[in-house]
Amino acid sequence: MNDQDFLAERFEANRAHLRGVAFRMLGSLTEADDAVQDAWIRLSRTDTSDVDNLRAWLTTVVARVSLNMLRSRATRRETSLETHLPDPIVSPEAGVSPEQEALLGDSIGLAMLVVLDALTPAERVAFVLHDVFAVPFDEIAPIVGRTPTAARQLASRARRRVQGAPVPDVDLAGQWAVVDAFLAAARAGDFERLLAVLDPEVVLRSDGGTARPELVSLLHGAQAVAEGAMTFRRFGETATRILVNGTPGGIAWAPDGSPFAVLAMTVRGGRIVAIDVLADPDRLAQLDLTVVAG
Repeated sequence: MNDQDFLAERFEANRAHLRGVAFRMLGSLTEADDAVQDAWIRLSRTDTSDVDNLRAWLTTVVARVSLNMLRSRATRRETSLETHLPDPIVSPEAGVSPEQEALLGDSIGLAMLVVLDALTPAERVAFVLHDVFAVPFDEIAPIVGRTPTAARQLASRARRRVQGAPVPDVDLAGQWAVVDAFLAAARAGDFERLLAVLDPEVVLRSDGGTARPELVSLLHGAQAVAEGAMTFRRFGETATRILVNGTPGGIAWAPDGSPFAVLAMTVRGGRIVAIDVLADPDRLAQLDLTVVAG
């Protein structure tokens, strides 16, 4: 084995970790893969003979690449952050794969990623590195171009905002019971039953992208969401039960067999507190749905 092969082997041993770092920072599978690939290119062109901890070195590289991507995204984003959804991690109802577990970690539901999307690039990088991956602020500071004290403040501000993100109940079976009750009520057009399973402060976020502007919406409160949920009759009739970022959801299929929408629900305290619907056909086409195809 030559030096380049040995380096490639060491990189592959860290790929899942690096992809998880990048995904938490970017909320995009494609961009996460791009960041990891960029890290490999930089590694292959760098003399790392004096690097004691290759994983830490690679994590720093991925963090810098991700920060640049976030800053670039902030300057060119045309869609509203209020309705934009990060990439969902779609799994069969039976459970997530080990590879997906590396991406998701603990409590990285779609609703959590939406909150992370609202952070500034520096806040997001500081929070993810410190609170998720335990990177010291002395090492975070040069990545975000701040002092260690300022980096700590960035993470602290991000933490306060992230604490407001809805965290789903632990009991998956209990979550499914609530989701199934919601879909059954929507199919039946039973408004009162819908209200019974919705949290009073529930938020429904639908991202149809530029191709489906009629499906771009943001609804607040049980009354508004229940009224909007009447449109889920079609979804309930064609849905395949799946996990979305580890929580209950489903795929609604179009008549031609293509995915019409991916829906994720966050259940907390026995009621639905967030409903996230990805109906952008361009982004749906990028998802690997082979393992859950109906």
